[in-house]
This record gives sequence, structure tokens and C-alpha cells, in this order.
Amino acid sequence: MADLTLTDKNFEEEVLKSKQPVLVDFWAEWCHPCRIVGPIIEELATEYAGKLKVGKVDVDKNQVAGNYGIMSIPSILIFKDGKVLKTLVGAQSKDNYKKEIDSVLSN
Repeated sequence: MADLTLTDKNFEEEVLKSKQPVLVDFWAEWCHPCRIVGPIIEELATEYAGKLKVGKVDVDKNQVAGNYGIMSIPSILIFKDGKVLKTLVGAQSKDNYKKEIDSVLSN
């Protein structure tokens, strides 16, 4: 699931209409902190498989980031029932991402 590429075309279907919570990583090729966070996000996708959908949006190729006021990347948004429940800006520790994911999954 870590390889779910989200685009302007599939964002509504894959994220907003998802039955599962969705973690969305807003990133870009040129962003060094994004490259640091990328492997962490992939590990989380594996660890939370079946409980959480994980996808990535390339902000240079998709306009959807503008809908969520993404000004800095990496930005991680966690959606549930089509709504943003958590926004995490900048590179963070895996433990912090897990804490935020667990708080969404426990609701």
C-alpha cells in the first residue's frame, strides 16, 4: 500500500471516500526532508496495513495540496471520513507519527 500514488484525479475516491483512515504524505522530489521521511512512511504503511491507507501526493504535479493549505513539505495529513484529523508539518520521528496515527485509529 505504500506505493499508492495520489493525484488530483484519484484523491477524492482514494482519500475522501475511503472507508479506512488515510495518511497522505505531501512531498516533492527536490525536498531533502521529504526523502528522509519517505522510508518512515513506507514502514508505517507496512505496519498499519489493513487499518490505515497510506498514499503520497507530489505537490509539483498536483493541485490538491492547495485545497489543504500546504505551505511546507513534507506535510502529513491524516484523514478519516473525508476530514483532516491531524496535520503534521516537517520531518518528524516515526514514534511521533505512530502516536498521531494511533490517536486517530482509536477514535
